[in-house]
Amino acid sequence: MTQAGKQLARARLDCLCRIVTDGTHDSPKLQQSGIPFVKGKHISGGFVDLENCDHITKEDHEKAIQRSKPERGDILFSNIGSVGDAAFISIDKAFSIKNVALFKPDPDVVDSKYLYYVVLGPKFRGELFAKRSGVAQPFFSLEMLRSHEVEYHHDLTIQKKIASILSTYDDLIENNLRRIKILEKMAQALYREWFVKFRFPGHEKVRIVDSPLGKIPEGWEVKKLLELADVTYGFAFKSKQFNTEGNGKPVVRIRDVLAGVSDTYSPEEAGSKYIVENGDILVGMDGEFHMGFWVGGNAYLVQRVARFRSKVDIGRYHLFLALHEPIQHFNVTITGTTVAHLGHEHIKTIEIVWPKNEARVKVNRFLEPLLGQVLNLRLKNQTLRRTRDLLLPKLISGELDVSDLDIDVTEEAA
Repeated sequence: MTQAGKQLARARLDCLCRIVTDGTHDSPKLQQSGIPFVKGKHISGGFVDLENCDHITKEDHEKAIQRSKPERGDILFSNIGSVGDAAFISIDKAFSIKNVALFKPDPDVVDSKYLYYVVLGPKFRGELFAKRSGVAQPFFSLEMLRSHEVEYHHDLTIQKKIASILSTYDDLIENNLRRIKILEKMAQALYREWFVKFRFPGHEKVRIVDSPLGKIPEGWEVKKLLELADVTYGFAFKSKQFNTEGNGKPVVRIRDVLAGVSDTYSPEEAGSKYIVENGDILVGMDGEFHMGFWVGGNAYLVQRVARFRSKVDIGRYHLFLALHEPIQHFNVTITGTTVAHLGHEHIKTIEIVWPKNEARVKVNRFLEPLLGQVLNLRLKNQTLRRTRDLLLPKLISGELDVSDLDIDVTEEAA
């Protein structure tokens, strides 16, 4: 064991934190605007997705934060349903949580960013998963979390050095995420300008006429989605064979649609028609019908996830943006007793405004390079996460000794 490894201590999580609690137990009415309402599925890759979550009223938010108020420097940990994902809060934006545990580290005992990496690491989660309960919906109880013993470096300086090293990767990831959002906004603005407001190049000389979807430029058409794209629904894999040990081939579940990557595998074989590739458009068909581009390499499509591929000259980004409004319409209008379900009977009703060839060619010249940049940045983030995740257990365990590294930790890591 290294000298740093000898300095490891163990303590209950509630001895390292001032508070270990969870989100609201209420079920406030969800809406499309207001205060972000974060659930476990909105935590992925160390970040909180505030862009794609539901919202609640200010009044419901005020009630929720009486139980748990997420603040900068806190750690989120999904403890119900999609268990085991963690995120560090590095912003000062108000939001509420449900099905998520909240840890408020004690700064006199542990550096908050360091504890986040401990929680993110395989040892912490592996030991917890061995105790996991819940058959239909796995969960970690608050008592289980509070009493769970954590192995950590007792020296605060060592903690901050480790947090500083790992934060370098997260800072690069976050910077790439900001660049991705800018590119996405550019693509959305261009699509709205050309295909919603119909202010495309040369629009001044084109008459606007009636169509089944309302007013459209003369010479344009309204076509069924299934005329323009092939839709494939996933294979019915046996969930009991799912694993995170790399046994088999990666499988794409609903929870993976937004992230575009998966850490779930299955040894089952499915036909080649179920293989998804980088750049494929995916839509989750249960709950919230999230859309995303896949960047996780070849993987199998699981039941209740749909893949969309162009079968004519509509570009991938054009198709994605054209799908967005009808899918969001279904998000609002389809309801279920417990979970809303999107089906083929809905997909086949989707109609899309189909521009003349000249407009399609021009828009693809803009949108496809933007998509290429987005996909490349997301692939870079995958590499950064893999590198961080390889270093993380070695640093936390003391296998890599940082005590002699000249790292300035005068500023708080949070």
